[in-house]
Amino acid sequence: MDYTEFIKPELLVLIPALYALGMVLKKTEKIKDNYIPAILTVVSIALTCLYVLGTEGVTAVSIFTAIVQGLICVAGAVYGNQIIKQLNS
Repeated sequence: MDYTEFIKPELLVLIPALYALGMVLKKTEKIKDNYIPAILTVVSIALTCLYVLGTEGVTAVSIFTAIVQGLICVAGAVYGNQIIKQLNS
């Protein structure tokens, strides 16, 4: 499977970055664990919007692309976290 068919190669760096951010948020006692995926989703969509809209301009297609790319990236980070948790259990 070629992940570049689904995620822009430039945005692949977001997956480990979001994973790391999630681990940092988990260490803070002020943020409940069940809010972490929502926070990561907002951050991911915001960052992908900055990149996609900055490189492709603001169109309906680029906004849609940015949102979908953000959701795919955050899904990869959360899924990766769950795989690690399951393997360590």
